[in-house]
Amino acid sequence: MTLPVNFDSVGVDAILADWVCALHEQGVEALVVLGPNPFGGQDEREVLAVHPPRMHAPANDLAESRDFGASWRESDAPLVVWQEISKAAASEHGGRWRRMWLAHGYQTLVRVAFCLPAGRAFECFMFSSRLFGSRNDAAALAWSAYNIWPLLKRAIAEQRLSLSPRERESLFLAFEGLTARETAARMDCSERTVNYHLANAMTKLRTDSKLAAIQRACWLGLI
Repeated sequence: MTLPVNFDSVGVDAILADWVCALHEQGVEALVVLGPNPFGGQDEREVLAVHPPRMHAPANDLAESRDFGASWRESDAPLVVWQEISKAAASEHGGRWRRMWLAHGYQTLVRVAFCLPAGRAFECFMFSSRLFGSRNDAAALAWSAYNIWPLLKRAIAEQRLSLSPRERESLFLAFEGLTARETAARMDCSERTVNYHLANAMTKLRTDSKLAAIQRACWLGLI
């Protein structure tokens, strides 16, 4: 499934609007992207993107819940979930966020997870006012999420934190296991310059070690 995304519009809002338009035939009318709080605990998630904006409060309730959280990711639970919201809401652990989405007329959700180091994940939720007839409907939505994710992830990362191209390159090469000397050779600069870029990145990421900076950069989607 190829999405008619306008690649000249790299803003998060524009990407989500194009994505909803592409999924119109499947009845998808709302999208939510959650990601780990890079400065919080394992269970802490943030709302990174919402469309339409009026669904921000229900999206926040979803992020604050423990549903699909760390315990889910640490189990053998699937990365793609198709769920009828009304049935799940009627259960003992239905959660307020499901009732809020039901109140806005949404019947079905499809969740796709993109795993990160240390038990974190990005999560894309697609909400539809329809009840799906088969798993094929959910599979088509999951495929659309995998298709759009590289573009969306990059836009969200740039919106959350700005690293210079050299700071990002230094972190990426450190992520690949290169030493400062090897990185300097790759970037055609001195080790001192590499360490300068890494120090700037660590300051922006609020860490005091290169390893922690790499991990937080992953959680932010920067590398």
